[in-house]
Amino acid sequence: MQNSTYTAGRHKEVIQLFTQSFTASEGPEEGNLIGSLVKQFLTITPQDQLRVFIATNKDNDIVGGVIFSKMRFEQPGVANTWLLSPAAVATGVQGTGVGQKLIAYAHSLLKQEGVQTLVTYGDIKFYSKVGYQPIKESIVPAPLPLSYPEGWIAQSLVGPTITPITGKSYCAQALNNPVYW
Repeated sequence: MQNSTYTAGRHKEVIQLFTQSFTASEGPEEGNLIGSLVKQFLTITPQDQLRVFIATNKDNDIVGGVIFSKMRFEQPGVANTWLLSPAAVATGVQGTGVGQKLIAYAHSLLKQEGVQTLVTYGDIKFYSKVGYQPIKESIVPAPLPLSYPEGWIAQSLVGPTITPITGKSYCAQALNNPVYW
């Protein structure tokens, strides 16, 4: 497997990966919802606020993808914080470490860019394998109300703890919909 930063040109393949992966695990409605989310990320999110990473196999097929978007905060001077959402791995290679290796690769590049804090909203069991731990909204506020507060998880790329952030937070336009939260 080869991990790389996605730049452009293969939007349809990236959208298809996420759609198929979520359809297989959560059903067609969720697959279409996440496919639509990924399409919005790739078409409306400013490039300086978006990082997409992919894993490709020996045939150059996209078999993994992870999207990070910059968070903004009402509080001035807040740590450079990015949100991981969504992530997908092709069903044929799930359970082989593709997702974990891709996320670790993304983390290393984001750290080089000066990103200090990463948050996501998802499966604690999976994301704890790549360093995420549950966090209270009093430490990093979520942009919208959480339907599953236990799934709000984070990690620092610069030290053992995360400096608390007060006030409102904002996510990318693509994620600014209660259906994802």
